Amino acid sequence: MKKTNIILTSKHNGRPFLADATYIESGRVKPVILFNHGFKGFKDWGPFSLMAEEFARAGFVFVKMNFSHNGTTTEQPTEFADLEAFAQNNFSMELDDTGVLIDHLFSKSCEIPGRDMDLQSFFLMGHSRGGASAILKASGEPRIKKLATWAAVNNLETYFSNEEVEYWRQTRRIYIQNARTNQQMPMDFQIVENFLANKQSLQVPEAVKNITVPMLAIHGSADSTVPVHAARQMKTWNDRVEIEIIEGADHTFGGTHPFNDTQLPVDLKQAVDKTASFFLR
Repeated sequence: MKKTNIILTSKHNGRPFLADATYIESGRVKPVILFNHGFKGFKDWGPFSLMAEEFARAGFVFVKMNFSHNGTTTEQPTEFADLEAFAQNNFSMELDDTGVLIDHLFSKSCEIPGRDMDLQSFFLMGHSRGGASAILKASGEPRIKKLATWAAVNNLETYFSNEEVEYWRQTRRIYIQNARTNQQMPMDFQIVENFLANKQSLQVPEAVKNITVPMLAIHGSADSTVPVHAARQMKTWNDRVEIEIIEGADHTFGGTHPFNDTQLPVDLKQAVDKTASFFLR
């Protein structure tokens, strides 16, 4: 099992960000999956590294990334060590970071040997808010041939309530409690301003309607963070969307952080298997 680390520079504030690729060196080209984490997530959260190995054993090059302003740093990739960066994050930054990484993977300077990557089979997937980012990116990026979302947010316009936005507009900064670390994580009003300024291009429902590549939406029936209705609703927007409901699964498909088990949670393993089968079809 080979793991290759990648350091890139964001278009925003010149901030470096990390990615890594997990694959089995075989001398044969393999489909490539790029994974976007969700809100308050990072590439090595919980069982994500085990998940990467599972996809590698299934025959993929699996790439996961830290968004440049997700609050982690290149020195501390699993800790929210830069909360000011977290406060400055927005949807456009995440889309741009994804674009920077895609460009790099398709470039001659990529650290992953070309003999191991089938870039004609380049797939995107995302979890939660990362699912929304993946949908938006896939709707306008011809290099992406298939899309899979896990517990995806399907509308950024309803991401915050009107009451929250009004209070936020006055204070310019709100704080979100991190239950695991007890950190008060700041979010600046600029994320709302960014959405309003780019509202047309950040419409997830419209992006779903415009998706022409095969798309799979996986959701847990017991998801209390993003209710399963979100997946079913996407099917009504575009009948080409395939949906898979995992009965009893929660928002993280059984994953927690830290995760010390050597086996994937049952629900997460089911999500991996369904996604791998979809991508290999």
